[in-house]
Order: sequence, then structure tokens, then C-alpha cells
Amino acid sequence: MHVQTTYEGAVATVTLDRPEKMNALTKEMREELIVAFQSLRFNDDVRAVVLTGAGANFCAGADIDRMAEDDLRARRDRLQSLSQTYMRILHGIEKPVIAAVRGHAVGIGMSLVLGCDIVLASDNARFGQTFRRIGYAPDGGGIWFLTRRLPMNIAKELVFTGRVFDAAEAHRLGLVNHVVPDAELGERAAAMAADMAEGPTFALGLSKKLFHVAAGPSLEDFLEVEAFVQPTLGATKDHKEGVAAFREKRRPKFTGR
Repeated sequence: MHVQTTYEGAVATVTLDRPEKMNALTKEMREELIVAFQSLRFNDDVRAVVLTGAGANFCAGADIDRMAEDDLRARRDRLQSLSQTYMRILHGIEKPVIAAVRGHAVGIGMSLVLGCDIVLASDNARFGQTFRRIGYAPDGGGIWFLTRRLPMNIAKELVFTGRVFDAAEAHRLGLVNHVVPDAELGERAAAMAADMAEGPTFALGLSKKLFHVAAGPSLEDFLEVEAFVQPTLGATKDHKEGVAAFREKRRPKFTGR
């Protein structure tokens, strides 16, 4: 098990626990996230949730070394059954969810952060929509979340450049609520979650649904389109070159095909 759930009073903490690989997500971890989030969604004893990573990083994205080689239909089915499923459940948890981020939160790791309600970042946190490096578009609803937090041109810059930026810039952009010293991150997240768990969590959960409606077209509608885009890109020469370059630790040579 590389996704651990622990409990302290009415607060549940979900920890991505593969620190030797910077908590990069495997297929098994995605399945474990579905189980964890689904359990917390309907657990009345849990009134607030913290999502974090073990060790020095939150999540360095997907485990590139374990990306499957299959056809477009299989890629689409896998995307909808795994990544999109746990993001849907995370987004739909009717109780406050706080991300506690240290180190890298890039690729799908950043999408996970954006799927939370409130973000506390260590002063050493790093964020990035790094999908372009492997010839991919953001998944996990990343663009849907970004365009609800940022002006469109800023969101596009982050996606098109794939650059990694620090916690101070993330805070300035409005992607992070608070930046705290690394040594205080766990304590601050736990204290905030405990405070929210003492509140009227049913009212907070329904308020969360109102925020979702106010944001415009639903995450569900967006993910339907994403489920077409990602498998299509997975079959391109650029994606294969990006994955090869990542494994060989060199700069990719993209051709736009």
C-alpha cells in the first residue's frame, strides 16, 4: 500500500507514501486513492481531510517508467476509470479538504493540489504543469481547475511553458492560501483541519457545492473532453519522444506530430 489514511479525532490524513520515487503515482496508487477518497466521502466520523505526501515531496506526477503502451481506446478507458475517477471523488467530498504541500507537486501532483479546497505550502514547495515535457496535455482536470483560479493567459503560460515555480509565486498567483516554514507545515495543516472539523460541516459541504455551480460548466463535462484529448496525445510521436527523453535524461526533440 502506497496510500495511507490515518485518523486524529474527526480529521483524516491521506498520505501518498512512496517517498523513494517522490510519490510519483502508479496505477496501484490511483486505485488506492479511489478507495481512500470514496471511503472518506461517506464516513460521517470524518469532518475534514488533509492530503499530503510522505518524505520531501508531495507528488512528482505520474510514474513515467510504468506508463502502459496500449491503444487509444484502452488509454481512454484507463484515464476515465482511474485518474478521472479519483479526481471526481476528491472534488465531490462534501467536507473541507486541505492540501499540505512540500517539495514537488508537478504534473498530476499539481492537479491533486488544485482539486483540494485550501492549499498550505511549505516554503520549499515547487509547482508545475510539466505535461509538455512528455508531449501531453494536463490531466486530472488540471486546466479546469487552473482557469477557475487564474486569468486565462496566465493559465495558458503555465501549461504551454511547463515551467516549475516556487511557493512564493504560487501564493502571489492565488494558487496557494498560505506559505509556511517547512517545519510547521504538518502542524499548521492539522490545526486548520481540526478547526474546520469543529464547524457545521454539513453547511460547509453544501457551500462547497454552491462554489462548484458558481464556477460554471461542471468538472464532469470538462473531463469528458479531457478523456478524448489525453488518449489521442498518448498515441503521438511527440509523446513517445517525450517519454524516451525523460527516461534517457535528455532534452526531447519534438516535431509536432
